[in-house]
Amino acid sequence: MLVWVLIAKYTHSCVRLEHGDGGGTLVIDPGVWSEPEALVGADAVLVTHEHGDHVDLLRLKGLGVPVFAPRAARIPGLDFNGVVSGEEFTAAGFRVMAQGGRHARSYGELPDCAHLGYLVEERLYHPGDSLYVPDRPLETLLVPLQASWMKTSEAIDFVRAAAPERAYGIHDGQLNGRGLSGVNGWLTEECGGRYQWLAPGSAVR
Repeated sequence: MLVWVLIAKYTHSCVRLEHGDGGGTLVIDPGVWSEPEALVGADAVLVTHEHGDHVDLLRLKGLGVPVFAPRAARIPGLDFNGVVSGEEFTAAGFRVMAQGGRHARSYGELPDCAHLGYLVEERLYHPGDSLYVPDRPLETLLVPLQASWMKTSEAIDFVRAAAPERAYGIHDGQLNGRGLSGVNGWLTEECGGRYQWLAPGSAVR
């Protein structure tokens, strides 16, 4: 059985997965708010969409490893492997399936950009800026905690609908301490013991 170390998170939406047997290292959504060390030793990167809090263009341009992003993403100057919803591929030795297709809406039709969530090894799901629920059981769900396009009740409903064995909070870079405490309290209380928040740099197996 594949074993990895999940570091959830480097700041905001950035997550790093490492093979427990000394294999590859996969980083998801290293944005401008995440720490540079998130990418040290990375073998591949997954980008859910083109917004700067999910993709740091300058860092990725000089990284020299495969980057996977939605085929229709607008990321000028970055050479990436374009993927589409439902596509399966391998990144850093991990089996990945792209999910979803569009960014969640904040107001009216905005924002509207190409977007994918990533299901890794059919066990862990990173949804990016979307609450799309995969049609299969999940071991680990990464759940956005705060954004202009969501409210706390939707985060709770997302965890309940996906029904993972465990859930960890991401997308919290704009929350101060009071807000983070409130959101974490609601998810802990309402998600049946599945939910946990990890401080940036924390690791779980």
